[in-house]
Amino acid sequence: MKSFLWLVVGIAIGFAVAHKVNETPQGKQFFSGLDKKARDFGSAVSDGYRKREAELRSAIEDAEA
Repeated sequence: MKSFLWLVVGIAIGFAVAHKVNETPQGKQFFSGLDKKARDFGSAVSDGYRKREAELRSAIEDAEA
């Protein structure tokens, strides 16, 4: 229970610090870049998933034929 409390306190402090950092121009630039990288990564994972799914569906159709 004590560990969970420290985890919650750490998360709260992290959010507070991130909010304060985001108020500065350099912080906004940092978080903007971080957001772009995260979105690009998510998009790449999603595209890879769709490609692989199409390959597997094609292989299943070929095997059935």
